[in-house]
Amino acid sequence: MEQKSKIHAIVYTALMAAIVYVLTLLYVPLGESKVHFGNAASMLAGLILGPWFGGMASGIGAFFFDLTHGYGVLEALVTFASKFLMAMTAGLVAGAYRQEGSVLQSKGHLRVVLGCVAGGLVYIFLYMLKTYVKQRFVAGVPLEGTWAVMLAKLPATAINNGFAAVVTPILYTALRPALNAIGVLNQLRPRKS
Repeated sequence: MEQKSKIHAIVYTALMAAIVYVLTLLYVPLGESKVHFGNAASMLAGLILGPWFGGMASGIGAFFFDLTHGYGVLEALVTFASKFLMAMTAGLVAGAYRQEGSVLQSKGHLRVVLGCVAGGLVYIFLYMLKTYVKQRFVAGVPLEGTWAVMLAKLPATAINNGFAAVVTPILYTALRPALNAIGVLNQLRPRKS
């Protein structure tokens, strides 16, 4: 990647991290969790910036949200990792169309939807794993209580990721022509020789 492209990638990553942070602020409480727009912003980062820069934007935005809202450094680092992997998965699956001979090569919108669904499933798994470990091994909650907490948190995370899997492809499809017109996507994608 040439120097100018690296600078663009860093700037867009910082911008998307800020968007992830701000959209995570917009939430509705649901049981022991909350329904927010942060996951949709995270997946959008993976689609626009690609798996690596999108993952960084998602992870950084979520990390700073947790850090500034009293979750602590360890919790923020776990959130960084899970949001990074969610956006990275969305970006990798959606970007599979660029690979020669890929089944998704001619399925533009389908690949974006599949990327968002895959990213959401990865995040749900990681969030439930984090909840299990935190309840069972950190807080020392008995197994029955741990399952109860996990079941209480599952609806909100499923709604967050279901919402993101529906809204993010629509947003990406709407934004893509404008991003192409101003050259954002070309600045972030390696040029073929």
